[in-house]
Amino acid sequence: MGSVKEYFSSLGTGIASLVKGLTVTGKEFVTPKITECYPENRDQGVAAERFRAELHFVYNEDGTHRCICCSACERACPNGTITIEPKMVTTATGAKKKKLAKYFYDLGSCTFCQLCVTNCPTQAIAFDNDFEQAVFSRGKLVKQLNNRPEPAEPEPTAEEIAAAKAAEEERQRKIAAAKAAKAAKDAAAAKEGDKE
Repeated sequence: MGSVKEYFSSLGTGIASLVKGLTVTGKEFVTPKITECYPENRDQGVAAERFRAELHFVYNEDGTHRCICCSACERACPNGTITIEPKMVTTATGAKKKKLAKYFYDLGSCTFCQLCVTNCPTQAIAFDNDFEQAVFSRGKLVKQLNNRPEPAEPEPTAEEIAAAKAAEEERQRKIAAAKAAKAAKDAAAAKEGDKE
C-alpha cells in the first residue's frame, strides 16, 4: 500500500516540476528577441556603456597624457597584461624626473577586470567600447598606448630657475657643513687616540 502512495506522490512532484519548467519556457517563447545581426547592424549597434573592450590613455586638452609612471596599474594587473618602461630625464632646472618611455598593453591576455583603472591615482587609463579587435596573430594584440608624440617640456620661469639654484646652493652648503663636522669629529677622535 505504501508503494502506491509513493508512486502517486512522486508522479505529482514530477508533473509540478514539468509545469514549472514549461512556464519558464513559455515566458521566453513570447519575450521579444534581442539577437543582434552583427556585422550587418554595425552602424546602428552600440555597445553598452559599461562594456569593457580595450584599454586606452586619457589625454588632456593640451595633448599630454596623465600617466606619472608610478606602475600602480602594472602591479595591480593579475596576469601581467601591462608593461611600463620608464626613463629618467633632467628638467631645465636640473632636477631628475621619471617619465614614461613606453606603455605596453596586451589585449590578448587581459581579463577586463578593471583593477588597473581602479588603482590608477591620476585616472590616466580607461576602457572604451571598441570591441572589434580581430587579428590574425596574437602579437598584434600587444599595443603601445602612448603612441602620440610628446609635447615639449615647458621652459622654466625665472622664479623656478632661481628657486632651483637656491635649493642647489642650500644642498651644497649642507654637504659642506656635514663634511666639516665629520672632519672635526675625526680630528677629535685622532686627538683622543694620541692621548692614550
